[in-house]
Amino acid sequence: MQKQPKIEILRHSLSHVLAAAVFEMFPDARFGIGPAIENGFYYDFDLPRTLIPEDLEILEEKMQAIIKANFKFEKASLSIAEALKDFKKAKQLLKIELIKDIAKNDKNIKKVSIFRTGKFVDLCSGPHIDSTGEISLKAFKLTKISGAYWKGDEKNKMLQRIYGVAFENPKELRQYLAMIQEAEKRDHKKLGREFDLFSFHEESQGSAFWHPKGMAVWNELENFGKGLRKKYGFLEIQTPIIAKDSLWKISGHWDHYKDSMFSIKTENETYCLKPMDCPFNILIYKEKTKSYRDLPVRFTEIGRIMRNEKSGELNGLFRVRYLTQDDSHIFCLPSQVEKEIANLLKMVKEYYPAFGLEPKYYLSTRPEDFMGKESEWDLAEKNLVSALKLEKIKYAIKEKDGAFYGPKIDIDINDALGRKWQLATIQLDFQMPQRFSLEYTADTGKKQAPVMIHAAVFGSFERFIGILTEHYAGAFPLWLSPIQVEVIPVSEKFGKYAKEIFNKLRENNIRVAMNEADESLGKRIRTAQNQKINYMLIVGEKEMKSKTVAARDRGKGDLGAMKIENFLEKISKEIRGK
Repeated sequence: MQKQPKIEILRHSLSHVLAAAVFEMFPDARFGIGPAIENGFYYDFDLPRTLIPEDLEILEEKMQAIIKANFKFEKASLSIAEALKDFKKAKQLLKIELIKDIAKNDKNIKKVSIFRTGKFVDLCSGPHIDSTGEISLKAFKLTKISGAYWKGDEKNKMLQRIYGVAFENPKELRQYLAMIQEAEKRDHKKLGREFDLFSFHEESQGSAFWHPKGMAVWNELENFGKGLRKKYGFLEIQTPIIAKDSLWKISGHWDHYKDSMFSIKTENETYCLKPMDCPFNILIYKEKTKSYRDLPVRFTEIGRIMRNEKSGELNGLFRVRYLTQDDSHIFCLPSQVEKEIANLLKMVKEYYPAFGLEPKYYLSTRPEDFMGKESEWDLAEKNLVSALKLEKIKYAIKEKDGAFYGPKIDIDINDALGRKWQLATIQLDFQMPQRFSLEYTADTGKKQAPVMIHAAVFGSFERFIGILTEHYAGAFPLWLSPIQVEVIPVSEKFGKYAKEIFNKLRENNIRVAMNEADESLGKRIRTAQNQKINYMLIVGEKEMKSKTVAARDRGKGDLGAMKIENFLEKISKEIRGK
């Protein structure tokens, strides 16, 4: 068994300290679970009243008192019967349910472990630190209260969840809280409203409404991606958004993904909105008989898909119901797999530098719930490893994190705040070609099944734009910026000349706006600056007479006067240099 990191043990121990504080404040509390999570911990409670934000401060004080008391984390083992008796006496119904689940799931288990921290006793397998005195008083903080269904099932009772963050020392906590504060400023939902990029509406939960400025970013990304795919030999297709359930039964999605699919019944048939593009790409492949000489076939699609995410899990552009993938599917010979994966990895290397992002690679291996034979999975994983080595790419392993139909290469990036995001995925699939009876004629004349490769680099446009918005804090690089240049006439008498400049820029495919508002010049410049517009061109009497513009860079400030042709040459070069 892999040894648990010290910080995870500390965070889990703090969840017990929190529970002990809640027990002191609410003796009738019913206790759920309290695991360590990334950067902290949480604990779920069934409480006699609804918590309010002010309760967090009270609970923190109680936790500090428990820490100062230096209580031991005392472990004991009880038989199933003894544990049930003790927790029944304490009226801990949720713990009783957990004990019964343990006994039901493993008939060989005869005992369970408990931990005592002061007066609080919890069902827990550990490990824990030795005593509460090991915890730094200023290295943790309770952060928020939320609702959580017991065992994550919406049919169960809603509990109250208290979250906390914890680190080994106060300095790390201060750094984390500063990062969180900065992240709140960069929140893409907030910036989306401020910069008029997109909006969300209750009438269509989980679906973004894209405004003209947001579409400018979207279109640049789409064109960039299409250009790279064309370079690597992909052919663009477009498929429907709905199909009969029979298609999804063949693909395996009906058995493995049904709960996340929207279905409609009409004329005694069940139709499903597509949660993935792959079965539709397969139908196009099947239209014509293929020879080994025809392979590989590389399809790419801007795929519009629908997933039935729970409303409580929706999160701006990061978790939506209606999403758009830069999807690709390759049908190839087994002997072509390594080269095709390597070419996809080369393509990935061209994507991310354009955004100032450094990719990190992971091999995600066979999950517990998988289709097909283990031997096929072993071969698929071997092919992915070979391609990674061919491209001299360092990678880590994500154990049991593959798709149900095949292993994959996941590609993560870190944003400007150091947060990790999983973006691209390259999946090798031996299963769907067999399920759909895909064929090609081999050089021997026999019919064989091709190998299928799934690939998305942005992942989804929605999520990628959300990440970029926060990464850049709305200050998009010139080639992506919704408004690249704003023309600002000093007063209305220079409006005609400003319009000439505006038209000249627009004729050269520059995204340009003009601000003729009845406001001071200083205020209009500040507005453009706050809107993160890359360049401002101020025109007044001097500029009109000399046929120049006074250029300002949002970062560098005043660039001085220049001819519009020189300015165009400058920014065109900058755009090409992405």
